[in-house]
Amino acid sequence: MESILSKVIETVQNSEISFSKYITANDTGSTGGHQSGFHIHKNSWNLFFDEEGQKGTNKDKFITIKWQNDFETTSRFIYYGVGTRNEYRLTRFGKGFPFLNDDNIGDVLVICKKDNEYYEAFVLSHDEDIDSFLNNLNISSTDINGIIPKQNELSSEDKILNCFWAYINTLQSDFPSTYELALNSRNCHINSFATTKTIIQNNPDRELLNWLSTEFNLFKVIENNRYENILKNHFSSVEDLITTANTILNRRKSRAGKSLEHHLSEIFNNFEIKYSTQSVTEDNKKPDFLFPDLDSYHNPHFDNNKLITLASKTTCKDRWRQILNEADKIKTKHLFTLQQGISKNQLQEMYKYNVCLVVPKPYLTSFPIEFRDKIMSLENFVNHVKRTQI
Repeated sequence: MESILSKVIETVQNSEISFSKYITANDTGSTGGHQSGFHIHKNSWNLFFDEEGQKGTNKDKFITIKWQNDFETTSRFIYYGVGTRNEYRLTRFGKGFPFLNDDNIGDVLVICKKDNEYYEAFVLSHDEDIDSFLNNLNISSTDINGIIPKQNELSSEDKILNCFWAYINTLQSDFPSTYELALNSRNCHINSFATTKTIIQNNPDRELLNWLSTEFNLFKVIENNRYENILKNHFSSVEDLITTANTILNRRKSRAGKSLEHHLSEIFNNFEIKYSTQSVTEDNKKPDFLFPDLDSYHNPHFDNNKLITLASKTTCKDRWRQILNEADKIKTKHLFTLQQGISKNQLQEMYKYNVCLVVPKPYLTSFPIEFRDKIMSLENFVNHVKRTQI
């Protein structure tokens, strides 16, 4: 898979415009709808068309797509604007097309425009490949489902940018710790949008996604600032180039790995929920979050029904099994993820092993309809924990 990963990164970097999205149940037809084919976000119409589709009319375009650097399809990009419909879809892939099955739900689709009628497309299935794709292109998981921003583009509002630069000018080191980065980016967003505790409590799912996106933008600003002079000069050797590249990638991985956990902690703080982080349970296991705390967990007289554990993983298609033995006293393991869409087969296996997914509320529609009642939003999860701590 390494060659495909390298190829997709190279193709995105060398294409005039590229798009990515998580493959969802809506794409594969698993939601029960009559229409299958990849749904393309409305803001990404310029991937295929010169002008946006207009309500009241349908318009389409036939293109050639090369998949996985291997085979080609003659496919159709269509805007449905007649009646109640208002959506873009990519359809017609031929018999035996391998990427519109239940097992592909949660994979990442990448489409790159090479010229007006020729495209290259890739599907990434494994967590490691998706993480590497995000890190190498320096994009956030919240940027998936739209046009991939160019490396030198910043979309943050001026008010937040001013806050970013004010913070950067106070830094005494090259890069802040992951905790400081999360804290200060969150403060920039909260101050810029006058976000109150009540606003956070009324919509924790939305605010969490806002904080993640803001932190990622702050990280990009710091990274561009710190490496600007280095990139302008030639490297003295290939070894220096590789060393610098590895430093950048490792720092990106470190930040991405801790970011979600830091912001979830702040959500729990806003709701005044008791919890412990990275507490040691059996066999030196360390669940990300333990409710209400480690002392209660080890107290033989505490009601085990009031013990809750939560793991946080940006992607979990392969990694969810890692949490199964993190807290033996707790039967149901909760798992918060930013993964958009997981196949029916994997969801069935998760619930067979008593893993309960928690996802941001806007992501619920990317999961098969028959599982949505079982999947918790962050707001649902917080309320569930609060009831156990009354």
